[in-house]
Amino acid sequence: MKLVNKKIKDYTQIFHLFTEEEWTRTSKNFNKNISAFFTGKKNEVFINVQDQGIAYFIGLGKADLQPFEIQQAAIKFAQTYKGKLLAVPTLVVGDFMIEKQFEEFVKGLLLGTYTYPFESTHAFWNAKFELHFENLSQKKLDFISLKAQAISNGQIACQEWLNKPANLKKPDTLSLYLKNLSKKYNLKYTVFNRKKCEELGLGAYLSVNQGSAYDAAFTILEYKTTVKNAKTFGLVGKCVVFDTGGISLKNPDNMHYMKSDMGGATAVLGTLIYASEMNLPVNIIAVLPITDNAISENAFLPSDVITAYNGKTIEVLNTDAEGRMILADGLSYLVRNYKTDILIDVATLTGSSVRMFGDTCGAMFSNNDELKNLLIKTGDKTNQRLWNLPLWDIWKDDIRSDVADLKNISMKPIGDCIVAAKFLEQFIENHPKWAHLDIAGVAFGNVGYAKEKAATGFGVQLLADLIENYH
Repeated sequence: MKLVNKKIKDYTQIFHLFTEEEWTRTSKNFNKNISAFFTGKKNEVFINVQDQGIAYFIGLGKADLQPFEIQQAAIKFAQTYKGKLLAVPTLVVGDFMIEKQFEEFVKGLLLGTYTYPFESTHAFWNAKFELHFENLSQKKLDFISLKAQAISNGQIACQEWLNKPANLKKPDTLSLYLKNLSKKYNLKYTVFNRKKCEELGLGAYLSVNQGSAYDAAFTILEYKTTVKNAKTFGLVGKCVVFDTGGISLKNPDNMHYMKSDMGGATAVLGTLIYASEMNLPVNIIAVLPITDNAISENAFLPSDVITAYNGKTIEVLNTDAEGRMILADGLSYLVRNYKTDILIDVATLTGSSVRMFGDTCGAMFSNNDELKNLLIKTGDKTNQRLWNLPLWDIWKDDIRSDVADLKNISMKPIGDCIVAAKFLEQFIENHPKWAHLDIAGVAFGNVGYAKEKAATGFGVQLLADLIENYH
């Protein structure tokens, strides 16, 4: 997609953008018959075929709509009319639109092209497709184009890997992809196999991986800027490519959805792609502890006691609480080996957060009020919302063990997302700006491009916006 600061006189395709207020004000300038079918309501589209071309009247809804609502309307439009849209220079008419609103419209058009498996055959990815919009300078349009394509590439990669069936995303397949991605974007790529993890003492991660038929792949990706005194972000993404629950076997009815248990890692992956394509003036250290949670003669067992990277011992009461095990080593390895200004872990971690919030928002925990408030504000801005939950020390009592320092679950049938966060807090080495994001209910769910539950891309725009605008 190319954005051009030019008005086309003879068009074959035109997008008319209207809020309800704008349509009421300007409808008299159009054929009266259109008003019988179009009012400017959100997701309302009227197609007017004329001799000179096709005009799409696209409704955006109320006048006070948020920028992300424009993105939503554009996504819906791109998904619904993908078979009708032409790869031709296209005029956009929306006189009320300012820079941010137009940016969100372009993002939505590109994000709305996603289906699994992704192929860039949609008209919007064709080199012949141009959006002509004269309200902004060419310099601003070039920047919007760069930004929209970067966020689309990041979020589409996130969705693509989350949607892949289990047999197409084995640990070795994902590792090869990350290795090639690192070459493309000049990221520093490091991976520890099982032998190296044993030498390093990554015992919590290895306890989950020991039942796997695939070698360990504890992976670190580093994005570095040349800007001096830049902020450094530490990101840890849960990367269980498939979760059976291990010996504490999950109910089989919905187990096919457990291909989605790497949603934290794919959110981090998409953020890295965005940062790289935008050349953001920050440093990012991303830890992705890659494994599956399988059942075998070597799988870890309930009652096992293991030693984590930071030396703390963990009594395993449930092997289906594997995500917090690999995150524990991911967090402690990152903070002991790198200096970061902000530390965030992201994970599809608990059913508890799903039961609490459904697909409304992610559960957030943080030991820093500034970071907490910034994440909430960024979530509201991007519509990838978070809600803060407590980290009171009273919850730590529920994970004290008689035979180890910690238990990996509480025996009480309440508050597991809080218990999991409190567990992870024991591995951040007193980092002053840490947040844990439990996105189990929002990373995978009902989407417009698929009949069944599929990847939403949650987390990419949230983290990208946070990192890009953090000062």
